[in-house]
Amino acid sequence: MTATDPALTALAQGWCALSLLHGKIESHVERALQAKHGLSVREYSLLDVLSRQHDGEGGHLQMKQVADAVVLSQSATTRLVTRLEERGLLSRYLCPTDRRGIYTNVSESGAELLAQARPTNDAALREALDEAAKNPELAPLVRAVEAVHAPA
Repeated sequence: MTATDPALTALAQGWCALSLLHGKIESHVERALQAKHGLSVREYSLLDVLSRQHDGEGGHLQMKQVADAVVLSQSATTRLVTRLEERGLLSRYLCPTDRRGIYTNVSESGAELLAQARPTNDAALREALDEAAKNPELAPLVRAVEAVHAPA
């Protein structure tokens, strides 16, 4: 393929459309979460991921898994965890079976804030997708997003 290959150009255009959709959604949700709950999208995502942990086998995520889930580097994730811990939304403790491991749990106040923010997140996401669906270039991507994990 060359730089002027139509398939490469179509691929690049598709990537640009996907990036545009992501940016529109993220900025819309960010504004709503910040205005109503003082949370960034990343903070909300981190609380959400950690709230889904459980005490059974494989139930607690390692920091690398958390970083992958919130799409941040491990160092950025650690800084984010520290900020939320300082706000009393998370707590850290040593793994009972491996003293080198550190687990992170959502605190009671973090769970309450997450529960309050979840409807805001969901509504802002729906609004952003509905707005993006009006753009013919983004509409197919919106349909694809809506189809992921849709009930059969």
